[in-house]
Amino acid sequence: MIERREFLKSLASLSAATVALPAAEESDRLGKLLPKRTLGRTGVAVTMLGVGGWHVGRMEDPEAQRTIEAALEGGIRFFDNAESYQDGASESRYGRLLTPKYRDVVFLMTKSTATDAATARRHLEESLLRMKTDYVDLWQMHSVTSVEDVDQRIQNGILDVMLEAKKSGKARHIGYTGHHRPAAHQRVLEKTDIFETCQMPVNLADPGYESFIKNVLPKLVDRKIGVIAMKTLANGGFFGGSRQGEHGDNPKVVPDRVSIQQAIHFVWSLPVSVLVTGSDNADHMKEKIGLARSFAGVDEGERTALIQRVAGLAGKRVEFYKA
Repeated sequence: MIERREFLKSLASLSAATVALPAAEESDRLGKLLPKRTLGRTGVAVTMLGVGGWHVGRMEDPEAQRTIEAALEGGIRFFDNAESYQDGASESRYGRLLTPKYRDVVFLMTKSTATDAATARRHLEESLLRMKTDYVDLWQMHSVTSVEDVDQRIQNGILDVMLEAKKSGKARHIGYTGHHRPAAHQRVLEKTDIFETCQMPVNLADPGYESFIKNVLPKLVDRKIGVIAMKTLANGGFFGGSRQGEHGDNPKVVPDRVSIQQAIHFVWSLPVSVLVTGSDNADHMKEKIGLARSFAGVDEGERTALIQRVAGLAGKRVEFYKA
């Protein structure tokens, strides 16, 4: 009970740090943008909703094109990817369907799972070729899994390569990601202060088990590191799934305990810069855009009630990707 009270107090203070939305409505050559938030100390304002590259990569080209076009028409300008998604096929899809017409208006990011310097350099060059661009707006060290993994990557020169990429202009900003253990994130923050962003799970079930919200988010806020929220519906786990991007027969957080709107708005009530959504199709993308446009905040009482409503389901059965 003491731990829970302390966490709720911490959550209340974190909510006060929620990244402010610009008052002025913005547009570009494609039309009206979604509200923007500042991506930490990069100083870049990004749309509060982003497109997940893994899901785009598993679609057929026609649906991928519809989804990308729906995102752009709806005001999204943040596009996530990684070299590991479908063995580069997701990046290639962006190179066919996104960058040829829209590179000038989008914030484009990708990631590398490399554990040594030579592989990291090769990954970046291949990512740029596949996505048909000379640079990415953000390049991230991808999927740190443990303290030992972090130490190995640092020993093998990954941080040096990332700094080189930033200095050369091939990556305007650099960051890191992970969804296995908060301890891996904590190790990154102990060892270095070069990263400008962090991509990690942020969802209603997270506070109850191996919590990134409890153990990592306050440190990121203190350092002004931009938070990219992923797995906001537990990558299908909220729908009873037990593997990436799939629904299933396990207990369902949505719709049995909370609605999609409640789950997603909870995430935006925290100091996250952008929520990356893994949409299965264009209709799902449009649904998330509607949720972004309707977001008006979540007060402390509602946030506490939502966490308590799903607390009994916390653990690897729902967040199956946590180690």
